[in-house]
Amino acid sequence: MSPDTAPSDPVLRVAQWATGNIGSRALRAVIAHPGMELAGLYVHGPGKAGTDAGALCGVADTGVAATNSIDDILAARPDCVLYMPQVFDAGEICRLLESGVNIVTTCGRVHHPASMDAALRDRIESACRAGGTSIHATGSSPGFITEAIPLALASIQRRLDGLLIEEFADLSQRDSPAMLFEVMGFGQPATAFDQGRADYVGGSFAPSLLLLADTLGLEAGEVRTHGEYATTPADVGIAAGTLSAGTVAAQRITVSVGPILTFRATWYCAKVLDADWDLRDTGWHIDIAGDAPLDVDLRFPFALDRMSEMSPGYTANRAVNAVPAVCRAEPGIRTTLDLPHLISALV
Repeated sequence: MSPDTAPSDPVLRVAQWATGNIGSRALRAVIAHPGMELAGLYVHGPGKAGTDAGALCGVADTGVAATNSIDDILAARPDCVLYMPQVFDAGEICRLLESGVNIVTTCGRVHHPASMDAALRDRIESACRAGGTSIHATGSSPGFITEAIPLALASIQRRLDGLLIEEFADLSQRDSPAMLFEVMGFGQPATAFDQGRADYVGGSFAPSLLLLADTLGLEAGEVRTHGEYATTPADVGIAAGTLSAGTVAAQRITVSVGPILTFRATWYCAKVLDADWDLRDTGWHIDIAGDAPLDVDLRFPFALDRMSEMSPGYTANRAVNAVPAVCRAEPGIRTTLDLPHLISALV
């Protein structure tokens, strides 16, 4: 029996905040969790308010109605809120924390307190002290693949010369022409990469790399980000349409912290490129250079057309599994280093 399911542990009252792809998966997990009770559900927009939580995530009715009032959530007195909106709202966060509600969030603003905006960090820490609460950010990426797994792999090293974390996404079967061609720029002539977009990705992943640097005693230095395009040498058909020869068929963004730590995200619609990018199937790859070198692949064992169905669970499940540890943690912004290994109370 895991520590999270010991008979002496109280059932945790958990509220879900937002019901997007990840939020609805987390909601389902809370409802099914043997050590949790759904205390409330916050939704955006009046159309969902009043609807039973079960109906919003495809399970039987729970008796808990969705609300778009934070006052209703606070009145339910949850031990923890799973905070998963598209936009991080410091006002909401601080009100929950100072009211005695712990938070696990998939929003990436609090992965590495030392690199946060000082005013925001101090505001959140003050709210935690006032409420005796803690907040933790996690997910699949960033989180699992950028913190938990690298630290586990580094535990068998005595010398570390390089750590590269790669994330690959094959979009060739994604039937979303507007997203691929208009938003992401696939099938367009290769131009200078938008540095603002590279910096945005850096803002999401650099905090994890900085946390690794702090933990492993590595030189951090400045955060460096850059993006690249690669083109297809021939016309290629994908689910969303056709990529003409000479147009963008792949793109990647690299985030580096110091001389040793690197994260790289690669999105592609074709594997035959005019650049040697060593494309891999959708999933993650970690390369460790050291005195105990490792080359690790983590792949998703299902068809690409099931990605939208399956991938939200990877992020939601880790957040749900973090709830007991966060509720037991000392007040404040808590990182992966402050919490024990996350143990799943399996169903």
